[in-house]
Amino acid sequence: MTVVKIVYASMTGNVEGISEILEEKFKAAGLEVERIEADDAESDVFADADLAVVATYTYGVGEVPDEFEDFYNALSTETLSGKVYGVVGSGDQEMHATTFCRAADLFEAAFEATGAQQGSATVKIDQDAEADDVTRLQTFVDELVKA
Repeated sequence: MTVVKIVYASMTGNVEGISEILEEKFKAAGLEVERIEADDAESDVFADADLAVVATYTYGVGEVPDEFEDFYNALSTETLSGKVYGVVGSGDQEMHATTFCRAADLFEAAFEATGAQQGSATVKIDQDAEADDVTRLQTFVDELVKA
């Protein structure tokens, strides 16, 4: 069975909700899913996963959240060849237009260094997931599963 691991960090609950939507969509596709908070994730968490997903918010002026810092720094040193990855970001487009979802971009670059294949374009959500975002998350899941 295909194993999906979703590592997420959430300050306000928005990304936690997004990670729950992702978990639900992957399970509906018949996949085995494990959702892990960033504080509890080891750098090799994706070693036994087929699909690797990070869901993050952007902190401050375009930074990776503190609870993701160690994981992020170690991720690019992992070897994830043969695995498929996807990234989802949440941010505040109005208050942080120039750095909107920058942490998601940083994770995308870190995954690229691992040798993993990007299965879907990074999804960027303005704060909490609304109906159109749920549709985009379904497309994200479908593309990852297909990849």
